[in-house]
Amino acid sequence: MKQLKPLLFTSAILIVVSFLVPSLLVLPFSKEEPTVELDEQSAELPPKETAQPSAEVAVYRTAAKTVEKLPLEEYVAGVVASEMPAEFEEEALKAQALTARTYIVNQLLNPENAQIPENANVTDTVNHQVFKNKEELKRQWDKDFDWKMKKIKDAVKATEGKVLTYNNKPISASFFSTSNGYTENAEDYWNNPVPYLKSVESPWDSQSPKFSDQKVISVKEFQQRLNVNIEKSGDIGTVTARTPGKKVAAVTIGGKSFTGREIREKLDLKSTDFNWERKGNSIIIKTKGFGHGVGMSQYGANGMAKEGRKYDDIVSHYYQGVTISNVSQFFDKRMASTQ
Repeated sequence: MKQLKPLLFTSAILIVVSFLVPSLLVLPFSKEEPTVELDEQSAELPPKETAQPSAEVAVYRTAAKTVEKLPLEEYVAGVVASEMPAEFEEEALKAQALTARTYIVNQLLNPENAQIPENANVTDTVNHQVFKNKEELKRQWDKDFDWKMKKIKDAVKATEGKVLTYNNKPISASFFSTSNGYTENAEDYWNNPVPYLKSVESPWDSQSPKFSDQKVISVKEFQQRLNVNIEKSGDIGTVTARTPGKKVAAVTIGGKSFTGREIREKLDLKSTDFNWERKGNSIIIKTKGFGHGVGMSQYGANGMAKEGRKYDDIVSHYYQGVTISNVSQFFDKRMASTQ
């Protein structure tokens, strides 16, 4: 009996090993591992669940008083086509595409409800970004629609999925038509400083057809709009301060003080770089530049492009210290925060 026990024990071990060996040989090469199953499952999910969801923009159409929804990139193309001449250089159009996409992405991530009807993200006016759809552009461009739209779409495609960021956040990508040779610090027009919206030189703007303007209004209208009396004193105003962008910061008229922006808005001027003179019963006002002057100058961007500068050079000039980033990271974060 004592000799039989070792024999039985040895037999038992051999039986166990005979079952284990096939499993040990197969397991390292098995396709049934849990991690492989997850990979295969995720690969078979519909694109909307595995890939970055396509952002949709709801635009309030002011004239029709309806909300039009369309894909992000189609919206960007409609903005570029509406905000910048298609005749501009391709690199300038690319820079405009970047600003347009950055603006709307910022709006989608940080909604501002002022002046936006319910169920819309933005309006189609200068209060946000001017937008026209394909049908409207066809009517506007007529026989030039095909080549202009292709040029716009190519510029949008070249920057697809890209936005301008500062400290890993989409920037407030403000832009305007034409400077007086310098852009403006954000705080000199909107009160609050923005680190990437600083005054820079923009000499290319002198070639813009909108670089200078003249407006004539009556003395009576001048007094009514500004609520001043210059009939007796003859005091038509004194500029008391200018901004780093060479625009009017403050002016005194008839004992009252105004900011340059107040004068521009009250008199409906093209910019805050102005001067005037009185001739008889009229005030002749001359301005340089067109727009608020903060951010990217569109004609400046086109001038840079004509010199061979690329769109990344253009945006880096007008937006100090920014980075071109992928938009997907921001939508990924938003999706994650809602789960």
